[in-house]
Amino acid sequence: MEQLQASLQARGLSVSNLPDKGRSLVTTKDFYPGEVIISQEPYVFVPNNSLTESSCDGCFSKSNLKKCSACQVVWYCGSTCQKLEWKLHRLECQALAKLDKERRKSVTPTIRMMVKLYLRRKLQSERVIPVTAIDNYNLVEQLVSHMLDIDEKQLVLYAQMANLVNLILGCPDIDIKEIAENFSKIACNAHTICDSELRPLGTGLYPVISIINHSCLPNSVLVFEGRLALVRAVQHIPKDAEILISYIETATSTITRQKTLKEQYLFTCTCPCCIKVGQHDDIQESAILEGYRCRDNRCSGFLLRESDDKGFVCQQCGLTRNKEEIRKKSRDIKALLDKAPKSTSSGNPQDAMILYKNIEKLQKEVCHPFSISLMRTWEKLHEILVQLEEWKEALTFCRLTIPVYERVYPGFHPLLGLQYYSCGKLEWLLGETDDAIKSLTKAVDILRITHGTNTPFMKELLMKLEEARAEASYTLSCKE
Repeated sequence: MEQLQASLQARGLSVSNLPDKGRSLVTTKDFYPGEVIISQEPYVFVPNNSLTESSCDGCFSKSNLKKCSACQVVWYCGSTCQKLEWKLHRLECQALAKLDKERRKSVTPTIRMMVKLYLRRKLQSERVIPVTAIDNYNLVEQLVSHMLDIDEKQLVLYAQMANLVNLILGCPDIDIKEIAENFSKIACNAHTICDSELRPLGTGLYPVISIINHSCLPNSVLVFEGRLALVRAVQHIPKDAEILISYIETATSTITRQKTLKEQYLFTCTCPCCIKVGQHDDIQESAILEGYRCRDNRCSGFLLRESDDKGFVCQQCGLTRNKEEIRKKSRDIKALLDKAPKSTSSGNPQDAMILYKNIEKLQKEVCHPFSISLMRTWEKLHEILVQLEEWKEALTFCRLTIPVYERVYPGFHPLLGLQYYSCGKLEWLLGETDDAIKSLTKAVDILRITHGTNTPFMKELLMKLEEARAEASYTLSCKE
């Protein structure tokens, strides 16, 4: 702990025990928007591979992949990644190669992550892999597991998974209970590794970054450059303040966020957003984001249940909607949504577009214009229409999402910046240069804070903005 504190002190940070929170990461100096607070390589990580989709075990690339000829489980994009991973994979490969073909199919990314955890511990204990203040197994041991809060069904599952890991490792001296507890630690502490556009690539365990607590209104954001995790300030964070990130998708009602955090991370959030649960403003916002619209299309009011529970009353104009009518439309929407996964995976985007347009039509009849469900449908239609190269209609749906994004996300949220970027690219493609400049500028204003400016992704965005400005300047000069 002393070594960790000394290493963090050099970065302007300290680990403190805060009431009702336990270990927390606290500043010992001021941090400013866009500044990297801390970065860390994962102690262990795995790509999100499945039986149908694979990526490189070193860099997550999906191109030029070749399977390890010995274990037949791990993929690499080339010799560079293979060599970088060889110290650890050599031991993993030997263990996996001993399994029969059927048993290898049960080696999920989570199982692999646990196997790699113990093998890395072994290599560090033998000094094959160096140990540092922020890269050692002791930090994993200090992570919270919440074992006392887990139900019996989950405990049995962890025990079964632990037995499989023990079988793969072939080390009878490793305690099964310890492995099971480490599975619980991974569930509570691991992070989803994403690319610059926040698309999931894999899962990593970052023991120091895992000290950072959650807030639904965070002062920092976690992003990744490859597998390197970086925490950046999104606002001025003064000395002696706690660093906070969001663990979950925050574009939901307070009750839904609380439920997700309790189920996945086993705690109740008491951030400034969540302490308002049940208050009038929170009830109103929940009814807008996850509730129903007024039956008068000219009214923007939200609905609350009548006292007799027979229907819903618009809080703006007083009109009522029948509960059975809403229930029937909701059932119809659910029936279509149940068909969506099959439709989107069929390889026929035209059919998927028709299905989602039918969903949107029904949702517009029953959902509030700021509904999260309706926003998700617009996102899906935007994605499908881009795939179909229907640029103008794709832009229409992308623009529809922007007001909802602006409502549900803080001003410096990367998802808001990425959505402005999507709009800007389509606007420029369609020759709407002035609008493209506005959208790309908004994207840059947000993403330079959350992503920095030195990654290939950000350099491309900045180049697009400069090209759009140059085109607008040239057009203006020609008119003059």
